[in-house]
Amino acid sequence: MRPKALAGALLGVLLLAGCGQPADTAAPPTQTPAPTVAAGAFPVTVNAGNGSITIAQRPGRIVSLSPTATETLYAIGAGPQVIAVDDQSNHPAEAPKTELSGFKPNVEAIIAEKPDLVILANDLEGVLDGLGKVGVPVLLEPAAANLDAAYDEINDLGLATGNARQATELVSSMKNQLEQLVTAAPKGKGLSYYHELDVVPYSTTSLTFIGQIYGLFGLENIADAAPDAAGGYPKLSAEFVAKADPDLIFLADTKCCGQNAGTLAKRPGWSGLSAIKDEQVVELDDDIASRWGPRIVDLARSISEAVQKATS
Repeated sequence: MRPKALAGALLGVLLLAGCGQPADTAAPPTQTPAPTVAAGAFPVTVNAGNGSITIAQRPGRIVSLSPTATETLYAIGAGPQVIAVDDQSNHPAEAPKTELSGFKPNVEAIIAEKPDLVILANDLEGVLDGLGKVGVPVLLEPAAANLDAAYDEINDLGLATGNARQATELVSSMKNQLEQLVTAAPKGKGLSYYHELDVVPYSTTSLTFIGQIYGLFGLENIADAAPDAAGGYPKLSAEFVAKADPDLIFLADTKCCGQNAGTLAKRPGWSGLSAIKDEQVVELDDDIASRWGPRIVDLARSISEAVQKATS
């Protein structure tokens, strides 16, 4: 979902929006409790975004209409149970991508896949009600507001698919890796950064999910001082970014919009930015920078490496 579509979704349904603590207070969360039901024991009840959902049997025909959920399902070993994913689910490559849409879901098309479990990130087009009428179990796993919520969703999917142990192990691994990456990056250097969502440009504040990841590394977000930052995704001006002159620039519009250090340098007034002159422009993978699943660690690794480079 790029770039205007992303900005619209971010501002409209607050995908990735954070409602928790500001980034400067964010820290690797405490251990998320493991599911109390043994892996593979059914029926199970999952406390999802649409309430307590009981799943009678281990699902073998899962439809995922959430790219983040798709990544998680494969990461916890539930890939063989997935029979269809939405048109935005591009990771891993072997996921059975279809023309199903997570933004304009078609109930009839979903039912045609004969699913025994459907996973959504948003309740749009009356899909929850429509699937409920035909008795298809649905888990609503919306954009995570913070790391704890992201971990909880991973455990939800593990419990729902009979892969609870693998989910718990994944969460533990993610926490350990994040802690190592944060520890490896120098603190207290007062580095500022700019995270670009698209070429408008829209950015993201410290209160969002992505902003909290940056906050783990003690970085100062220039977007926090932007006017009209309500919702966490302010539309900035080129002049605002130039005046702020961030130490680091992270581009989350490389795939959608072909942005890189070279294209930034051609923008009016940007060629003299410190991040460009000092070669501190980090070209992120758009998808990794917009999802809240297992590849959070990859985003954090890019940030950690950039901080280490900037302070070396």
